[in-house]
Amino acid sequence: METMKLYRGRLIDHIQLVVRDLGASKRFYSAIFDVIGIPIGGEAEDYFWADELFVSSIESKAAAGSPTGRTHLAFQTKDRAMVDRAYAAAIAAGGKDNGAPGERPYHPGYYAGFLLDPDGNNIEVVFHGAANKSSEAIEITF
Repeated sequence: METMKLYRGRLIDHIQLVVRDLGASKRFYSAIFDVIGIPIGGEAEDYFWADELFVSSIESKAAAGSPTGRTHLAFQTKDRAMVDRAYAAAIAAGGKDNGAPGERPYHPGYYAGFLLDPDGNNIEVVFHGAANKSSEAIEITF
């Protein structure tokens, strides 16, 4: 039997977005994921997924027939330069500016850029500044 690995955070197991144009959404999210080093984990005609994010078309069996409402998702990066690169890649892939990369007042060192995806979701790429992580990710093997 083949071993399968998944990576999950502690609070969120997964999030599903239902989108109008799956191809446009895949181009947008792939541009960000390519920069931050997260591969597309799987895909079919009506969906794709990467780590905790599952994106499906309105026609997908996993959807209820209408797009999800405006959602805010924040993707972690390893440094400020990665925020800048992911933001630029997402703009080039059809995203719209919703707040250029820069310092934010949320806590010292918080550096983020905000974009709107093809469905108007507020997507953030963020670096929290110098910090120690206990782990890069939780690995689930089964």
